[in-house]
Formats: sequence, structure tokens, C-alpha cells
Amino acid sequence: MSKPLVSTDELIAHLGDPAWRIFDCRHDLQNVEYGADAYAKGHIPGATFLHLDRDLSGEKNGRNGRHPLPDPAVFAQRLGAWGVGPDTQVVAYDNEGGVFASRFWWMLRWLGHDNVALLDGGLPGWRRAKQALVTETPVFAPTAFPVRPQALTVDAGFVLAHLGTRMLIVDARAPERFSGAQETLDPVGGHIPGAVNRFYFDNLDDSGCYFRPADELRAEFEALLDGRQAAEVIQQCGSGVTACHNILAMEVAGLAGSRLYPGSWSEWCADPARPIATGT
Repeated sequence: MSKPLVSTDELIAHLGDPAWRIFDCRHDLQNVEYGADAYAKGHIPGATFLHLDRDLSGEKNGRNGRHPLPDPAVFAQRLGAWGVGPDTQVVAYDNEGGVFASRFWWMLRWLGHDNVALLDGGLPGWRRAKQALVTETPVFAPTAFPVRPQALTVDAGFVLAHLGTRMLIVDARAPERFSGAQETLDPVGGHIPGAVNRFYFDNLDDSGCYFRPADELRAEFEALLDGRQAAEVIQQCGSGVTACHNILAMEVAGLAGSRLYPGSWSEWCADPARPIATGT
């Protein structure tokens, strides 16, 4: 399976399947221990908890953003310790519309592992299906996870060099953060000059639970791209997390190939020499 989304029914059918691994990626940027606490109170059977800061990010140095990517070899070693091998089907979920689970989804693709999907509907969808939660923490036999790095990222230098060109920068943050009117996480408000705003939440249905139909997403992203190919798109957000939601949504829409600027706004605004724009 290499499709980006998996349904609750599909996951139910594979509970206990030794070839599948499930990961709980719940998180709260304002309460960073929320995810671990929620996991301890109840999670999908067989799920392993991943923490955004400790498991899905590397070390910060003040210039590389709030959630820099970890070293690929280190992350691969952790995946192997969690029982993920080269043929394992991985499923990720959270309680936040897929925001944090999509970061994990993208990171596996970054390492060359295509058998990974997001649970569409996440934990709310699981509960709507009247499925049980458990408190047991699973233990899996460690295995080797091969690293096959993919060219799915760009750095700040690449972004700076392509300002004003055909390359399109898509910012996944909320409109008020994009405009600079209300910055809640970073010390400087605004956006990268020339960027367009595509709030990640617009990828979801009215309940904020399930991804919208592929044809709707495709129509909206094609209008945003205005004739560009997906490979001409740089995805960014505040710290390289919600941008992954837009990357996944574009794949749902059949528009694969955009790249992530992992440092995103939190890295960009840390250097006063880089240009900043405000407003819409």
C-alpha cells in the first residue's frame, strides 16, 4: 500500500497484523506533554507513541527553526527499534486533523519508505466507529530500517535564490500568522516575500476530521499553482510541520512532487538579513 490515506475500516481489518505498525502522533504546541498523557489514557490497539519534539525533530541551535529534522541515520535507527522494517506498512494518526501525523508520514517518505499512510479521520474517526482504546504499550522485536534518502527538501539558501522566480512558495499557516497580524509562536510576524497562503485546515471537511474529496483538493491546488507543476512548489509553515499536511493533501489530489522547506518561518525570521513581507 502506498496511498497516502487509510480508512478506519482498513485499519480495523489489519489490527494485529505483524506487517503493520501504528503510531500515535498527538501533540499540542502549547502543552507539549499532552500527547504522551493522552496516549497513556487510551490509544488505538498496537499503537506506539511518538513525540514531536523528542522523536520527530532534531536538535535546535537557534538558527534552524523550532522543529528541525533529525539526523536520518538516527531516525532510521529509532524506526528499527520500533519494529519498522523495509516492508512494514506504517499508519500514523493524531487527534488534530492529521497535522502531526502528516509530519511523520512525510519523514518516512523522506527516508525512502513509501508504505506509510495517514489514518483518515484520526482518533475522532476511530471513536465515531465505536472502536475501543487500550492503555497497553506494545513491544516489538527490533529490526533494521534501511535509509534511502530522497531529495524532498530545500534550504533557506535555495528559497532566497528563487524569490521572484516561477518557483511558488506555499505557506500553510493560519491567515493571521501569514499576514503578520497575529503571530503567536515566533518572535517576528509576516511571511516570506512572494509566498501564497494555503491554510492547512482548508484540506479538511467541515468537521475538521476527514480530508476533503480528491477532486475538490485538486481543483483548489491547481488554481493556487496557476499552471505550475508540483515540482515547482516549495511548502513551508512555521516550523516544517503543518506544511507536510499540504504536501499530503496535494498527493491525495494526485499532485505529488512538491518539496519541504523544513526550517520554514521560524528559521527564516531568525536571520534579520532575510527579507520579510506582511499583509495578505
